[in-house]
Amino acid sequence: METPERAVRLEEQIEQWRSYLRHRQAIHAVDVEELEDHLREQVSVLLRANLTEDEAFLIAVKRLGDLDSLSREFAREHSERLWKQLVTSPADADERGGARREAVVAFGLAVLAAIAVKLPELFGLTLESHGGFYARNLSLFVFPLVAGYFVWKRAAGPATRRWLAAGFVAAAVFANVYPFTPEGHTEILAALHLPIALWIVVGVAYAGGRWGEPGVRMDFVRFSGELFIYYVLIALGGGVLTAFTAMLFQAIGIDPEPFLQRWMIPCGALGAVVIASWLVEAKQSVIENMAPVLTRLFTPMFAIVLIVYLATMTLTGRMIEFHRELLIAFDLLLVVVLGLLLYSISARDPQAPRNVFDWMQVVLVISALLVDALALWTIASRISELGFTPNRVAALGENVILLVNLAWSAVLYVRFLRGRGPFTDLERWQTNYLPVYGIWAAIVVAVFPPVFRYI
Repeated sequence: METPERAVRLEEQIEQWRSYLRHRQAIHAVDVEELEDHLREQVSVLLRANLTEDEAFLIAVKRLGDLDSLSREFAREHSERLWKQLVTSPADADERGGARREAVVAFGLAVLAAIAVKLPELFGLTLESHGGFYARNLSLFVFPLVAGYFVWKRAAGPATRRWLAAGFVAAAVFANVYPFTPEGHTEILAALHLPIALWIVVGVAYAGGRWGEPGVRMDFVRFSGELFIYYVLIALGGGVLTAFTAMLFQAIGIDPEPFLQRWMIPCGALGAVVIASWLVEAKQSVIENMAPVLTRLFTPMFAIVLIVYLATMTLTGRMIEFHRELLIAFDLLLVVVLGLLLYSISARDPQAPRNVFDWMQVVLVISALLVDALALWTIASRISELGFTPNRVAALGENVILLVNLAWSAVLYVRFLRGRGPFTDLERWQTNYLPVYGIWAAIVVAVFPPVFRYI
């Protein structure tokens, strides 16, 4: 909505542009007026698209630069100043105030996450003596707070809040009521799968009551990838801070290791999840440029590695003797491939023309399919020879789920590349498939322990 203050500001910006043209080149007034007509026409179009006056002027000048060299010089020389004016506009004071409130809420929730991980110690549950308890409940210490941040930010309705509360309460019950064998298979599986199920619950909070919309689910995929990048960056900084802390206190004869291990590292690790979530929301425009670049960098690398591996295995006739650790490594590799596929889909313009990178994605997916088929064959052989165990059944289910996703993704991608289907079909398939991971993870947490007698 146009306000008198913003209208005046727009006229001031146009006057600066007009003065720049008149002083830099002796052109007739009619030429400036003609260019100004073009500029105002562009601004009007952008205003009708619900951009603010500052945004409309900045983009219009950039567009006008394609027609006029002086306007291009103006845009190049003044773009940084224009951008600063855009983000520091007095009319955006309310938005800045809202950003400060978000920062306060996020830091407050991060402190609560740090406190939550230490609360069990009040009841004698230390990390050293109850490692299984902390492993099973780690996501419960922080994910409800991340969800709470989005509930507050999105102003989620009562129905959404009730569903979220029910999800977290059910997770807490299944994570703690079963008589797990200490460090048993079902306890480890519960600890690994509960975060997956709860992350889908966080996605419902992120959607703010719009989880049924494919576009919102794809936004959550994009958010998850950006969160991972931010968290890694924070973790690297935290590692440096921890190292310097240890060095400084050791220099004066004080051993900081107990404090670092019991307080700084666990509290910082959980609080950083909330902070990273807030940073992704607050700084989306920065990370959006980083993540697609990383995806385009690593996609061909992973594709080459998989192709070389499969070719080597075929030419030499050497089959891998799979064991549990290697199967886990292969599953992690497939998850990374799926992550690259998901994030490249979320970052791609559906209307953009087909390119070499799309073909590279298909090569990567097909290579991953072959690796997944190899892993499935090995798992099935082990079950046939040695019988069912919780680990084998969990691995079987996860590889089947990944196989179905990758196989149909390859079909849809090839259809798109051959011009027989829109790219949105691939987007819709991926977003509709997201709950499958959460459902399987919930089954592993809730059903596996009693079925396999808590071993």
